[in-house]
Amino acid sequence: MVKSNKHSTGDTNMSHKASVHQKGNFTLNDLMDGIRKNERYEKTGAITLFIGVARGENNQGEKVQELTLEAYEEKANEVLEGICNDLVKTPGIVDVQIHHLLGDFKVGEDLVYVSVAGSHRTDVFPVLREAVERYKHEAPVFKKERVIDTKGVEQESWVSENENKKP
Repeated sequence: MVKSNKHSTGDTNMSHKASVHQKGNFTLNDLMDGIRKNERYEKTGAITLFIGVARGENNQGEKVQELTLEAYEEKANEVLEGICNDLVKTPGIVDVQIHHLLGDFKVGEDLVYVSVAGSHRTDVFPVLREAVERYKHEAPVFKKERVIDTKGVEQESWVSENENKKP
């Protein structure tokens, strides 16, 4: 696992439609500014937004204390950009962005922003869902959970997204 470095240390360059960022270096306002700066923004009639947050309980019923998110940044940025570039070709879609935060997170803190702007609401919802599902399966972002298990013991472990899915 590679800890975040070059792209995530303050890069809020809006030319990136997708990127990983060190926690605190990219905000929801940055995302909205980027959407509005799109040269095709006047065609937008709807914007959908997914905000992934640190959940207080994992799928095994353990109490989550904190998460650490890391990424293989160069590949993560490439994958996220690829997803956005694919999905923005969908008819009626103006803009797709995915911005994943890295670092240490308390329960309730934002982890990821995914936005889709399009001509009509019926255009944007299916693309938003696809963008979320794809980044979760394709992007090399790694999660470590610090939990109190069902017996009250503190533990930490790296979690695979596939292992953490509800049955």
